[in-house]
Amino acid sequence: MGEDMWLWNDEGIYADEENPKLCHAGCLTCSALNGCLSCKPRLFFHLEHDGMRERGTCLLSCPRGHYGTRSPHVNTCTKCREDCVSCFNRNFCTHCHQGHYLYRGRCEDSCPEGLPPNAALRECNDCPVGCEVCVTRNTCTRCRAGLYLLHGQCHHTCPGWFEPDKQLMECISQVHCKVGEWGDWGLCFRRGRTRGYRNFEEVRRREVLRHPTLYGDPCPKVKEWRKCVKRRPSPGILVIKLLTCIG
Repeated sequence: MGEDMWLWNDEGIYADEENPKLCHAGCLTCSALNGCLSCKPRLFFHLEHDGMRERGTCLLSCPRGHYGTRSPHVNTCTKCREDCVSCFNRNFCTHCHQGHYLYRGRCEDSCPEGLPPNAALRECNDCPVGCEVCVTRNTCTRCRAGLYLLHGQCHHTCPGWFEPDKQLMECISQVHCKVGEWGDWGLCFRRGRTRGYRNFEEVRRREVLRHPTLYGDPCPKVKEWRKCVKRRPSPGILVIKLLTCIG
């Protein structure tokens, strides 16, 4: 055995016969100069920088900025990519440094078009299902082709009480028709060129106060007429109501 290498014994020391020395817990072998050289089972071997030197340590899990790799012979800690604060493996970051945004396991300078950056979490927010552009991970502002936007979500069909606006590609509230009260009956007049005292009618109307949307309840009739009789010789009552028709 070299002068700077010792083996672990049951008392927790690494020693040669003349100079017993303590080593870091978890080491299987170590040296005074380089620390741990190998680790006990299930522990990860990690190199720490000590100025210009590197010293080996044995850890239960790898430190931040490193990921662990297990193998039958040795478990090692490997440094993440430079733009990663932490990672799952070499090609999959889980957190990024300031000025970068996490997107699908990589740290990007900016988020792809349509994905809003989250400065606090340093990541690109995933949009809701079917969304093309969103402001948060739960709020969409534009849906993919063929889908309708409603309350920040995208729908194949609009739910009850809403209807699709194919121009805006949004679900809008259904609007039902609203009409006002009937006005007074108009004067009794002759309709067309038909002759006779009984071929007269009078009309009344009401106003549309609110027009319906495409799928809203349609408006009822806003004009109705009824026949009337105009008596010529009598200076008294000129009109007698006979029949009311709606048209």
